[in-house]
Amino acid sequence: MQTLLTIFAIFFLQFADKASSESVCLSPLAQQMRQERNIEIDSLDYAVSPIYLDSIKTFGAKVLHTSRWLNGATIEASEQMIQAIQACHFVQTVYLTKTDIEVPSDMSLSLQKRLVATTEDNPTGKDQTTTSNQLNMLHLTELHQNGYRGKGIRIGVADGGFYNADNLAYLPHEQWIGWADFTGEADDFFGPSGNHGALCLSAIVAKQTTYDGTADTINRYEGAAVEAEYFLLRTEEHASESPKEIDNWVAALEMADSLGLHIVSTSLGYTTFDYEPFNFSYSDMNGRTSRGAQAAKIAARKGMLLVVAVGNDGNKAWKYLSTPADADSILTIGAVDTAGIIADFSSYGPGADGRVKPEVCAVGKATALIDPATNAVISGNGTSFACPLIAGMAACLWSALPEASNMEIRERIIRSADRYDEPHEQYGYGIPNAWLAYTGDATSFTPTPLPPAPYTKIIQNGQLYIRHQGVLYNLLGNKIE
Repeated sequence: MQTLLTIFAIFFLQFADKASSESVCLSPLAQQMRQERNIEIDSLDYAVSPIYLDSIKTFGAKVLHTSRWLNGATIEASEQMIQAIQACHFVQTVYLTKTDIEVPSDMSLSLQKRLVATTEDNPTGKDQTTTSNQLNMLHLTELHQNGYRGKGIRIGVADGGFYNADNLAYLPHEQWIGWADFTGEADDFFGPSGNHGALCLSAIVAKQTTYDGTADTINRYEGAAVEAEYFLLRTEEHASESPKEIDNWVAALEMADSLGLHIVSTSLGYTTFDYEPFNFSYSDMNGRTSRGAQAAKIAARKGMLLVVAVGNDGNKAWKYLSTPADADSILTIGAVDTAGIIADFSSYGPGADGRVKPEVCAVGKATALIDPATNAVISGNGTSFACPLIAGMAACLWSALPEASNMEIRERIIRSADRYDEPHEQYGYGIPNAWLAYTGDATSFTPTPLPPAPYTKIIQNGQLYIRHQGVLYNLLGNKIE
């Protein structure tokens, strides 16, 4: 007798309502934060219907995780199961998010985008501060010197690999809140399958002093917010690239909200997938299309500050930002080098709806990081590494202004940037100034000049214009008086 193989796929179900839901998914700390910031508890804070979840399970489907914000669930089911589930009166929409189709044999997109060029960083001379360039560029040193290093601020790091992060001496484990895995992958959360998250984490909270064998040469490494607490969230899957990872990220955001985290740093982004029909177009980068962008805006409403890398496609055919970097009310981060010049790989904005993207930039080319395998200071390239620097800056600023809202912190960072009056499609509003964001007092901070070009694109009031020989034109070529 021949045995038929049942093939499963992953789906996101959106429900019609929240029947019999009585559970508010917020910790006491999160509820206290809501009260302090006058953010009301509403229907989005209630869990999805337990009745609907139980019904889905009766068909044999496996519930992987749920989304109270989008009122749905990510499930694993066969074609026969999903046909039956789709017929249920409470199921509003069904989205296929991961297929059983094999990943191309060369290398999945997920693995390709995590390849990061790194080189050993061997500073010479007495008492070198290996992170001074990236911190001084943001004027973070001034905040640090005044005692603001992120104390009392809780940061979530959503990423794809935290190799050895439970054992690393340069991480402040007394500030570690915990970790959660949304991928369903069998490999060890802290195992060698991925180190991208650990590298990003080092840029925020790592602190290390090393010697070269003599007492004369001291190499210091200091993250952007060494006193912040941190929570690790694995959402990126190692061997494949699919929209399921976006739903993993949404579930992670909701956990961050439930725990009462202030900031979530995300060095991930999605445009194309292993299965081509899932691919986004640039018109989808409008802050409304992807479930990640939808959830990011809700997170902002709930009081969190999201910091997201814009993407590394600036020198590729796609060239534009990815999602959830397209979301409204977040900080999307581009990459510059240590001289403040935009990195050619840093993705372009604006968003498809004309909003300025990225909002600001930080060092993402030759960023000083710590390798979790060797404890050596290395340099890394990618907007992935600019993102945690701005997340750390936001934590320091928030620790200095604990009564501020997430949107005030965001606005202060944007308004402090060196191109605020004339945003650019790669720099956004430019490089922010932490001390100016805190005090409102201008410091000497000269923007890096743009490369010469016959024309310049600028964004004003959310609209894209062309400046040619000092004259402003709209995209139809009409002169703007």
